[in-house]
Amino acid sequence: MYSYRKALIEGGKTLLHSGLTVETWGNLSLRDPESGLIYLTPSGMDYEICTEEDIVVLFPDGSISSGTRTPSVEKDLHIAVYRTRPEINAIIHTHPIYSTIFSCIGEQIPLFLDEAAQSLSAPVKVCPYALPGSKELAKACTNALSHGENACLLKSHGAVCIGRTQKEAFKAAKVLEMTAEIYWRIRAIGKMPDSLDPKDVAAMRHFALYNYGQQK
Repeated sequence: MYSYRKALIEGGKTLLHSGLTVETWGNLSLRDPESGLIYLTPSGMDYEICTEEDIVVLFPDGSISSGTRTPSVEKDLHIAVYRTRPEINAIIHTHPIYSTIFSCIGEQIPLFLDEAAQSLSAPVKVCPYALPGSKELAKACTNALSHGENACLLKSHGAVCIGRTQKEAFKAAKVLEMTAEIYWRIRAIGKMPDSLDPKDVAAMRHFALYNYGQQK
């Protein structure tokens, strides 16, 4: 039987060891599409020592269903994204190096790689700056993810990546950081990549959703 709590504990360790954050920063959540309950990592706890009992479970309105820990400061951001994107059941807030470079200069990351077209689905926007944990940040992030995007950058802060599953959200986070690093390296040699045609982006996204991998 699938355990949302266990998946978040494992996800936190994956987040830390994949270089997508440092220390206790970043946060993860999962939503049970049947009950609507949101499972969220606790605020400021070491991912290496978190246990399933530390996970906080929220009702869709943000009130606590179970758990004694203080939920992540970005609780409102997670709730707002789930409310806007009902098909999404996983959110990962990361603090990756290359993606954050572009968040700090307020520059979106274009789609110029097939992998980015498949996983991210749209150029990665930068949200206006707002304080961590604020309703303003939650609103800005939700606006940036309201038209089918799978990732956005938080100005001078980090990134938010989403998916139908935790696996999809992690894939988006890893592809975003890979794309940001390649973009940075291209820019470092004084060049600019050629963005993919929107029609090709749509075709690659459709391929990733419905045709990639072994057919059932």
